Amino acid sequence: MNGRFLSVTSSILIVDDSPTMRRMVKASLSAVADGFCEAASGLEAIEQLTLHPASLMVLDLNMPDLHGLEVLKFVRSHPRLQALPVIVLTTRGDDSSREAAMAAGATDYMTKPFVPHDLLERVGRLLADDRAAARGGPHAGQ
Repeated sequence: MNGRFLSVTSSILIVDDSPTMRRMVKASLSAVADGFCEAASGLEAIEQLTLHPASLMVLDLNMPDLHGLEVLKFVRSHPRLQALPVIVLTTRGDDSSREAAMAAGATDYMTKPFVPHDLLERVGRLLADDRAAARGGPHAGQ
């Protein structure tokens, strides 16, 4: 594991209708996650979230059955999932899509194609921040 990140147990849910993109995200984040769940659709993402707790979700917006914004709204309305960090990773680089995702509760927003190191850094920071907050502050455990 990369020494700059806290060593913790983390499971990441990757939601994208492209198997290739899910593999790329998974390969990019293997240094900060102990496990991965995958979903190829919005409905499958909601099912995965209810069955398997995740530490973070990487979410595409454009999916065949349920748009990523609807998944995000579900997450933010569900008491058990409200604090889940969600990084939107999408081809939509326009300001209105970014603003809509952030307004719906996205923690971060990135566009495809993505730089693997940038995604790794952002996810690592969010997981570390989440763990520090759970322990009582930003410097807890140091």
